[in-house]
Amino acid sequence: MKKKKDEFKRPKRRNISCTPLVILAVLSLLLTACVPKKNVASTEATPVYTVKEVVACPTPETDPEAEQNDSDVESLDPELQVEAPAHEVAPDEEDLSEQQKKALDEDAVKFALDVRETKEFLYYYKFYTDYKKDGSPGKGRKAFTRWLERAKPFLPYVRKVINQKGLPEDIIFLPFAESGYNPWAYSWAGAGGMWQFMRGTGKLYGLRVDWWVDERRDPYRATEAAVAYLDKLHGDFDDWYLALAAYNAGEGKVGRAIKKCGSNDYFEISKHKQLLKKETRHYVPKILAILHIVRNLEKLGFEPIDWNYDAGIVSTEIKGGTDLTAMASACGLSWQQFHKYNPMFRRTASPPDTTMKVYLPQDKLAKAESFLKTKGARPFAGYSNYLVRNGDSWWRISRRSGVPISVLKRVNNTRSNTLRPGQRVMIPGKGSHINVDTPVAQTRQYAARRANYIVLRGDSLWTISRKFGVSLDTLKRANGMRSGRNIKPGQKLYIPDAGVAATKVAVKQAESAHRIITHRVRRGDTIWAIARRYNVPAKQILSTNNLSSTSVIRPGDKLKIVVE
Repeated sequence: MKKKKDEFKRPKRRNISCTPLVILAVLSLLLTACVPKKNVASTEATPVYTVKEVVACPTPETDPEAEQNDSDVESLDPELQVEAPAHEVAPDEEDLSEQQKKALDEDAVKFALDVRETKEFLYYYKFYTDYKKDGSPGKGRKAFTRWLERAKPFLPYVRKVINQKGLPEDIIFLPFAESGYNPWAYSWAGAGGMWQFMRGTGKLYGLRVDWWVDERRDPYRATEAAVAYLDKLHGDFDDWYLALAAYNAGEGKVGRAIKKCGSNDYFEISKHKQLLKKETRHYVPKILAILHIVRNLEKLGFEPIDWNYDAGIVSTEIKGGTDLTAMASACGLSWQQFHKYNPMFRRTASPPDTTMKVYLPQDKLAKAESFLKTKGARPFAGYSNYLVRNGDSWWRISRRSGVPISVLKRVNNTRSNTLRPGQRVMIPGKGSHINVDTPVAQTRQYAARRANYIVLRGDSLWTISRKFGVSLDTLKRANGMRSGRNIKPGQKLYIPDAGVAATKVAVKQAESAHRIITHRVRRGDTIWAIARRYNVPAKQILSTNNLSSTSVIRPGDKLKIVVE
């Protein structure tokens, strides 16, 4: 049975309108609930971000984006990826050991403001000092021990710079929270070095960051820049808690948080998740926990800090274009060892356009200064910064510039055979005068320039040594050879101390056994076609004319051909 059509009609929607009275009532309730409990318009308002009026702080309940930044990580260093849990599961003082409680009660922190023992503070304090159930150090305690050891060479210098600037000594331990005192550290956001400078901020405070160097990784230069920046932040906010928060998040974000909240109390602002990221809300409590630990190291079972520790590191100035690998070698250091002392360099040559400081152990200083006086100390004073194009290869760039591939790779600090379009490659300006980077290769080049004997068919290195009255070892060393088994007819050798008469005899012998003719290269000629024409090995032509299998010959070039 069919139902009436009217039964399928949907009921009409009722229009519910809000009266002005209802709207005003709701707004009144929201504003009343959000006004801070304490009077925030205090006389301690900062000179830059002065609070002119009380503005209600938005609450997590009224801001749908309150948790949008809570997933941010602090650093790529796993030792620093520690986030305090939610308040309801954070430790109370009852959860601490007797050793931890004793050190906590005897608060020795001399910070600009008193320590606030928040839930986050207690969490980090416990994490960095705790032991496992079996009595072994926990993950955080192990990390803190490593940080103390890593910081040892730098702490006296950092303390000296901070004292000269008149900042609280507690700032010395800021890099613990930033990088674990690791000069090589980079964060996911691109902050670099021990003090975790962003690129723009680093440049603003005099740190060079480019293709050649990243001075954010220079522990000494970065310390001076960080202290200057922190001094500026404290001047802006007149409050160390806010200055530290601004160091982490940027002064703009902290300034806007102050204006939105109407309070210049860091801990009051931190209660509202939408105003500061979780990283920044936990940043100051983490620093306070670190400060409390370092002021009570012995009570907590850590080794005390030796403020008179001397790492024996000194600096010397180098001019632009200095060969750093050669300098390291002259000092008896590997590149890895040298780079550990000088992490700011991104290439194995110093920037050609400026002088720089390098840091070395005290006992290496004399050798370094002696090397810097030699003519070969600065082969990279002239250079070009080449942009790789489609079809480029190390071989093509080498042929075009006259710089050996081994030198190009060494200068660009790479072992890869691959180049990508858009990549930048440093090309030394004096390429034709740069020797390859091994003593054997240098010897071979020297021997090729002074060659005074052409190998005959049936010659061996031993018969040549007997002919000229030189030892076999001397002949090998003079020609950069480890073995004399692979010499070939037509190959040129340098015979040291052979004398003019002996050389003339050798030449006459060569002329009587062989005939040297000159071939002018024509259009379409190749090494292999010429070799077939004269019935000689192609390798012999290459060897006689100091060519390689990748060499290019052009019409008009003259080649020497040794024929019987």
